[in-house]
Amino acid sequence: MIKGKMDGNSNNPQAQLLAKLMQEMPEIFAEGKIDTKKLKETLGEDVIADQERYGLTWAGKAKCFKRIQETTTNTLKPCREESVDFDNTENLFIEGDNLQVLKVLQKSYYSKVKMIYIDPPYNTGNDFIYNDKFSRTKREELIANGSLDEDGNIVNHDLYRQNTRDSGHFHSNWLNMMYPRLFLARNLLRQDGVIFVSIDDNEVNNLRAMMDEIFGEENFLATLIWKRRASSALADNNVSTDHEYVVCYQRGFFSGFGGNEKEFLNYKNPDNDPRGDWVLGDLTVGMTASMRPNQAYDLVNPKTGKSYPCNPNRVWAYIPSSMEKLIKEDSIYFPEDISKRPMMKRFKNGLKNSFNPFSSLMKEVGLNTEATKEMQEAMDGKVFEYAKPLSLLRTVIKQVTTGDDIVLDFFAGSGTAAHAVMQLNAEDGGNRKWICVQLPEKCKEESEAAKAGFVTIADIAKERIRRAGKKVTESLTDKELSKAMKFIPDTEERKLDIGFKVFKLDESNFKVWNMQIANVEQLEQQLLDFIDNVRPESTTEDMLYELILKSGLELNIAIEEKQADGGKYHRIGDGSLVICLADKLIKPLFEAILMDKPEKIIALDRAFANNDQLKTNMMLEAEHAGVKEFKVI
Repeated sequence: MIKGKMDGNSNNPQAQLLAKLMQEMPEIFAEGKIDTKKLKETLGEDVIADQERYGLTWAGKAKCFKRIQETTTNTLKPCREESVDFDNTENLFIEGDNLQVLKVLQKSYYSKVKMIYIDPPYNTGNDFIYNDKFSRTKREELIANGSLDEDGNIVNHDLYRQNTRDSGHFHSNWLNMMYPRLFLARNLLRQDGVIFVSIDDNEVNNLRAMMDEIFGEENFLATLIWKRRASSALADNNVSTDHEYVVCYQRGFFSGFGGNEKEFLNYKNPDNDPRGDWVLGDLTVGMTASMRPNQAYDLVNPKTGKSYPCNPNRVWAYIPSSMEKLIKEDSIYFPEDISKRPMMKRFKNGLKNSFNPFSSLMKEVGLNTEATKEMQEAMDGKVFEYAKPLSLLRTVIKQVTTGDDIVLDFFAGSGTAAHAVMQLNAEDGGNRKWICVQLPEKCKEESEAAKAGFVTIADIAKERIRRAGKKVTESLTDKELSKAMKFIPDTEERKLDIGFKVFKLDESNFKVWNMQIANVEQLEQQLLDFIDNVRPESTTEDMLYELILKSGLELNIAIEEKQADGGKYHRIGDGSLVICLADKLIKPLFEAILMDKPEKIIALDRAFANNDQLKTNMMLEAEHAGVKEFKVI
């Protein structure tokens, strides 16, 4: 049986990768570190050892990897009073810095998200970007508390700052913000998962290069283009830019876009072909006779004997044997005039895919004015600027998700992604789940949002989602509402999920040992503080969700509270895990837990009242009862 203390840190992707390499390739390690010479000897030409190579680099890139490797003891605390239908919904709204949230989610949601969409700061010179300097010197701390930082940027919040063009590290600052977040986001995608990132001309090239490195150049899928404005706008280059991009990459094995249904307006059946409607398609390719001599020949209609000469500058698309097969199948249309080219009959019923995705989103997606109107109608006024139109999110989500897929947006803004998911579920009967992450960034005091009573951007998003959920259900006809209902076999029907659980990023519910002890007195005080390592303000539910997360389980997992003599405990999921947060783990309570036959038990260290013998005895008893893992925290 596995015994011991529970580690409260988030996953470190690099440490896990190193552990795998050490297991598979121990020969490349020397004193616990990779020896690049041995690595090259093992892998040969697949390892580049020289300094000159193709790639993207910038000031601070090395620190990005340090930020990725830094673990966090932070947790997510439930906030029932701001949630909608907390106990039944499977949607999540998380408030907090998205870098830390992505780290917290690594264990529980690794390789589980089907689609990620983000609309990050575009780095226009006026955007605010996240400030990830959590470890600072005294001087840096003083600068952060003032009005200017070391680069001359205005410090507006401890977690974000304005990135002006006259900054010496204008592009680097943006890349340093984006790289760790995209790196950690990739871990959350399923193997068939897809990520969409909205961007404009300011950083599209850097974004592509960065995502080529993180996701692999071979996993680039498309750069979608959508028209965001109809009116002209003044620009320094005398060009009115009316478009933006959505860059799309796969994790590894994406099966394909849903696309947009093909229009069959030109398909007809004038010759009453039993195979149905058809349209004419080109039967030639742009190759000369000298380039493809085996495809340069005269084509003869076997029914009339008429011969159609080959164009020496554009030969037939098929060699003679393949063309003969098409003729026998009556798939070639021969015109009366031999000066005109024969063409192929392409049948509607013969198409492998009647859905045809395009990289330019002109018909499906509305302008930015549509988003402005949607927000004003939803919120009874202008409380949020620069939202994306609902049609854009609906289009990309519909392209890649079905059923109960998870959609993640960790730059949630006004919550458009959540709105789009709920609307799509209502339309097609899906059960997609969404996770939105938004920093509780304060609204400016003079803004319309502040005047309307909103304190943070996260507050705007939550209220927009609440209203959107009601609007989605109210706008459905009885037939549509019936389609949106999810039928669960052997149980009752469940309504369309328009609720969401609110969680807020916070410090761990358990005290974290300070390794930077300066003197004996501080050490003695810390030892006294850790007689009970639970923070005084921690609630049972807060601790419960933290232990669920740090056990690698999803936040929507079933939780069953059970009463027993001496207290209560919680069965998690199918009951293989039991979490007991009782202050005292007395024998009747412990026996009740063992009767449920869990595979793993987590309990508070204080439950044993510093009695190591009692703890040892209970662990031995649990092992005898078939418990595979017993951990205390």
